[in-house]
Amino acid sequence: MLGAISIILGATGLGLIPVPTPAGHVTIMHLPAILGGIIEGPIVGLLIGLIFGVFSFIRATNPIFADPLIAVLPRLFIGVAAYYVYRSTLKLNQNFSLALAGIIGTAVNTAGVLSLAVYRGYLPRSAALAVAGTHGIPEAIVAAIFAVLLGRILLNYQNK
Repeated sequence: MLGAISIILGATGLGLIPVPTPAGHVTIMHLPAILGGIIEGPIVGLLIGLIFGVFSFIRATNPIFADPLIAVLPRLFIGVAAYYVYRSTLKLNQNFSLALAGIIGTAVNTAGVLSLAVYRGYLPRSAALAVAGTHGIPEAIVAAIFAVLLGRILLNYQNK
């Protein structure tokens, strides 16, 4: 189901919202990868992240994402990181674990993409830091909220 949602978000462009910044897009496509990792485990999270990465590459309007290393590689680890953060903090509090998984999954995406963009010479470090602040922080907040709201619903449904 989450893979299908990723395909719809990618194919329609609804998951990559164009903005006039160096990043080119604000994304919500990382949310299914985060939820897939939390709900179904690291392999499912990785596969949904792969869908995100492939669509990011196919729909690239920015040279950064026309580079498959940048478009795909960091996205593979979104759901994997979310899974391990969720599982390792679950004893504390489920809402906290879900929110933290959303934040860390987003951070893995943002840090991975921007680090590779700097390393491969697409962005200066200062621009990458600006993008991290203007895009990464709001995306992490959205991911935390959605991970708690949708994560609880999906986990309750899965346990029935």
